[in-house]
Amino acid sequence: MKLTKKRYLQGFAVVVILLAIVRWIFPGVAASQASPANPPSPTSSASPASLAVTPVTPGHKHRIFSVPSYTEAFPDTNAVQLEAAHQWGVTPVKNREDAESRKRELVYIGASPYYHVDPLYSSIPYLVPRAAVLLQDIGRAFFDSLYVKGVPLHQLIVTSVLRSQDDVVKLRRRNGNATENSCHLYGTTFDICYNRYKTVENPDGPRRRQVQSDTLKWILSEVLRDMRQQERCYIKYEVKQGCFHMTVR
Repeated sequence: MKLTKKRYLQGFAVVVILLAIVRWIFPGVAASQASPANPPSPTSSASPASLAVTPVTPGHKHRIFSVPSYTEAFPDTNAVQLEAAHQWGVTPVKNREDAESRKRELVYIGASPYYHVDPLYSSIPYLVPRAAVLLQDIGRAFFDSLYVKGVPLHQLIVTSVLRSQDDVVKLRRRNGNATENSCHLYGTTFDICYNRYKTVENPDGPRRRQVQSDTLKWILSEVLRDMRQQERCYIKYEVKQGCFHMTVR
């Protein structure tokens, strides 16, 4: 049977009348629909403010995962890093005076809110701009990760940067394992200590709670893994030197 406009309106009127009769005979039905125990379905026409939602807990902390294995996550050998150093680096500087005269090629990295540079005895605080940006980004990402994980802020500690040819000669006299063709010669490479960190705190304020170095190392490893996976650097986990040795790419 063909549904005409007239029949549609008649059917609609019958449904409305039946619903009105049911509500008049059973007034509790309408009350139960408005009860908080029966909130409207998210698919109904209720406004978003009236829908039951799970609130986000303020200050929710992200978990710390680290990496399964430091040696497997950061396996890049000196030979691998040396190729990148040749591609992006400067011609090796002879000594500190030579480095001072190469300011157009090198960037001073001795001061930053994100990292602290250790007293340097076998290197000088210069990097090529590409590597300086990488170091800054690692420090910023480390700060961000500490914040979202609810861990007090700590600066990374940089232990080695650009080495002059004179620095390498002196270092090899004290350390027979030091390589003559070091990636540090090219201004593309730096070392970040993984067992020491510098706490960020107000000298006139309350003492920050202590954080174990291993916890900070786990968070740092997550940051470095991400940087390496983004193909921004090569990284070697150095056991004896206690650092992550990395070269920009």
